[in-house]
Amino acid sequence: MRKRSLDVLGLGWQPPRRVLLFAGVLAALLVLAGAVAWWTGSHQSPEASGKQTSPTGAPKAPSAPVPTAPAAGSAVAGPPPISDPLAFARASAVMLWTFDARTTSRDAQLAGMHSWMTGESAYADWDSVQAQIPDPVLWSRLKDNGQHASATTSEAHFPSAFKQALADNPQAITEAYIYAVTVRGKTQLAWNGGGGGAEDRQITLAVQCRPGKDCRLVAIAPRVAP
Repeated sequence: MRKRSLDVLGLGWQPPRRVLLFAGVLAALLVLAGAVAWWTGSHQSPEASGKQTSPTGAPKAPSAPVPTAPAAGSAVAGPPPISDPLAFARASAVMLWTFDARTTSRDAQLAGMHSWMTGESAYADWDSVQAQIPDPVLWSRLKDNGQHASATTSEAHFPSAFKQALADNPQAITEAYIYAVTVRGKTQLAWNGGGGGAEDRQITLAVQCRPGKDCRLVAIAPRVAP
């Protein structure tokens, strides 16, 4: 079945654009972070740690509860029963930014991530989600180095372009009930020898929250929308 365009979200979200940018942008979100942490962890003393910075001007976080990440060493937790797009997007970001290469295989990580996806194939963009995971060679190196990461989120909001698109055509959302959400947060990395570091993260996701149903992940945007 031909996938429907997500351009209704107002972000210029077209399949050809995603294909061109996945390798250079989406994969870099986790692959680059993992590679840098692995490299520096191999060359720093156990006491070394990454620079930590906090985003400024962050809007107030939504009041809906946000599940915490699964404990270190556990498999990817399944999607929580959340019907609010902002809260579900925050939970999805935590899931995407959390991994434990020590005990979880790459295939198991992908299987867990896939359980968060919408079952509506006309909209689901699994390629954009699995592009967050390092390739098998790098995952093997992360495992050898005992690398793992936890994550927290600081806020989530609907991008201005999405809100404008919704204002221009309020009925558009009722076709698929797909919302664009930008999430900001932080990951905490650790590896063998006591090494570790932290970095600020942000991501724009598409989540589907049909009335009366729990939300599900649809796709990850090729760029972060303000």
